[in-house]
Amino acid sequence: MSDLVTVRDEGHVRYITLNRPEKKNAISLELAWGVIEAVREAAADDNVWVVGLTGTGDAFCAGLDLTPGAKPYTPLSPQAAQLDDIGWVGQFVLTLRKICDKPVVGGINGVAVGAGLGLAMACDVRLVAHSARLMAGYTRIGGSPDAGLTITLPQAMGYERAMRFMMENRTVTGEEAVAWGLAGEAVADADFQERFQAYCQSLCAWSPITLRLLKRGMVKSYETPDPEVQLRYEVSNIRIAFASEDAKEARQAFFEKRPPVFKGR
Repeated sequence: MSDLVTVRDEGHVRYITLNRPEKKNAISLELAWGVIEAVREAAADDNVWVVGLTGTGDAFCAGLDLTPGAKPYTPLSPQAAQLDDIGWVGQFVLTLRKICDKPVVGGINGVAVGAGLGLAMACDVRLVAHSARLMAGYTRIGGSPDAGLTITLPQAMGYERAMRFMMENRTVTGEEAVAWGLAGEAVADADFQERFQAYCQSLCAWSPITLRLLKRGMVKSYETPDPEVQLRYEVSNIRIAFASEDAKEARQAFFEKRPPVFKGR
């Protein structure tokens, strides 16, 4: 994996960090595909229950690196690259929301702009530092929203707020981001890394079976226009959950008045 993305495990949490601080973690092709690869590897590892995604230094991700002369890069074979019609920019949402059915916690430690904001919003939940600045930025460069923002922003903020946020090229900081629905929690800069890691670890108190089925159900709900189909999906999932060893352990622990010990089975 590229040095532009670092990975470390702590307990059942895999921390994935964008590591291009001299460029405010701006997206190069190698960094973008490195994030996608790292999340996919986490999704395939049964020992990983939660994924934490953040940036090195004082930025989460400053968006696409527009410096001329960027090096071409793709992990795809020539034929796969020829047939690929969404590239890395479409893979952020698909990978973080669908391919990875484990909770992805975004640690928005600093600026998140453009595709960097798209990566942040592809996370399931977000903690944001007080000084972090979030902006779409597409009107400023004569572009059009990508990286899944036309999906994730209306989901998080509602249609009108998402339209205003992007059309007016607004910049919001930590506590404003929470008020606008872009994040669930704002944290003082000095406490950010400690709180981000503590939150990720806290989710490991629950069975990974439950967490994965929960996320699958939430993602599916946005794809299923027929409520009956969604309700049947819920029933199918809860049957799987209740049949697991973790569910039996949870019930036993409840009656014995002790914390459950989950094993992911």
